[in-house]
Amino acid sequence: MINADELELTEKLIDINRIAKTVSGGRRMSFSALMVVGDGNGHVGFGHAKAKEVPEAIRKANEIARKSLMYVPRKNGTIHYATTGRQDASRVLLKPAVEGTGVIAGSAVRAIMDAVGIRDVLTKTHGSRNPVNVVRATINGLRELESPEQVSARRGKA
Repeated sequence: MINADELELTEKLIDINRIAKTVSGGRRMSFSALMVVGDGNGHVGFGHAKAKEVPEAIRKANEIARKSLMYVPRKNGTIHYATTGRQDASRVLLKPAVEGTGVIAGSAVRAIMDAVGIRDVLTKTHGSRNPVNVVRATINGLRELESPEQVSARRGKA
C-alpha cells in the first residue's frame, strides 16, 4: 500500500457532471466529480464521487484518489510495451513512443499520463468515450504493465 502523505501529489480535475434525480416535489440536483492524482514519478490514482455541492464532490473524489494510488513501471518516460485497457464499452490502447513524441491522447487519458509521469506515449480510445469509463480503462491498462524485472522474477528467470 502506498502512503499518499509521503508523496508530493498533483491533482487534476477531469470531469464534473450535474445529476438530476426526479422526486415527487421536482428535481433534486447533485454533482459528480472525476479526479486524478499523481506524483509524476510512477504513482497515480483516480477518484469518482458524488455530493450535493461541487466543492464537496471534488474533495471526496480527491480523498478516494489518494487512497487508490498504484505504481506504474516506466522506461525513459514511456511504457515498456503496448497494452489495452478495457472497461465496459471503452477500450484504450497504450503504445510506447520514442523520446520527443509527447503524449498523443485525449483529455482524460492525457491527465492520467501527466499525473503518472509518462512523457512519450501513443494512445487511442475505442468504443464509448464516457470519461469515467475511459479513465477506468486507462488505469486498467496501466495496472497490467510489468517491468522486465517483474516478468523475469515471475517466470523464475535471471
